[in-house]
Amino acid sequence: MNASAFLSANVLIAYTAYFVGTASPGPSNLAIMSLAMGSGRKAAFAFALGVMTGSFSWAMLATLGLSAVLATYSQLLVAIRLAGGLYLLWLAWKSARSACTRHPPLAGLERAPEASRRLYLRGLLLHLTNPKAILVWLSIVSLAVPAAGGASRAAPVVLGCMGIGALVFSSYAVLFSTATARRVYGSMRRWLDGSLAVVFSLAGVKLLTSRS
Repeated sequence: MNASAFLSANVLIAYTAYFVGTASPGPSNLAIMSLAMGSGRKAAFAFALGVMTGSFSWAMLATLGLSAVLATYSQLLVAIRLAGGLYLLWLAWKSARSACTRHPPLAGLERAPEASRRLYLRGLLLHLTNPKAILVWLSIVSLAVPAAGGASRAAPVVLGCMGIGALVFSSYAVLFSTATARRVYGSMRRWLDGSLAVVFSLAGVKLLTSRS
């Protein structure tokens, strides 16, 4: 595996597309941001690790020919989309409930601690039930790897994109867990949780009503 495998024109385009898609605000990034501000860096990193594991899982499946499986079993993508939509609506309900809760003034900014394992599983489930993640990986692999390239040619693309994803998600966890960010969260918590509820609701309804 040489440097050209990581830096060919098609691969660089794939890296750029993946970075734009990963860094853009979406359910995963917004959830990491909210956890970092409300529960601290450790909680955000645990959730982010789950998201990255889910992303890596779809990357491996895309590399091994997931498109052929989906073409044969088209109902699989429908089932994933329905599960993802319901999960996003559940997250929306949790965010809405938090937005409607007025914490006592002396309660502090931190939410009740949640086990790292549970946060990891939440992040993993969020990404495993995200059809957009599946389609993004399929397009990334097909863009960067020739049709006859096989899994060995896809490895540099997957490794490079996973490095980009780890950098993006970790940056969200670090930046939004700073003292300044947490002070902002303390003053705007209910508004931010309400915004998350709206975003998760719209994304969930879109998944459940999509026909594509």
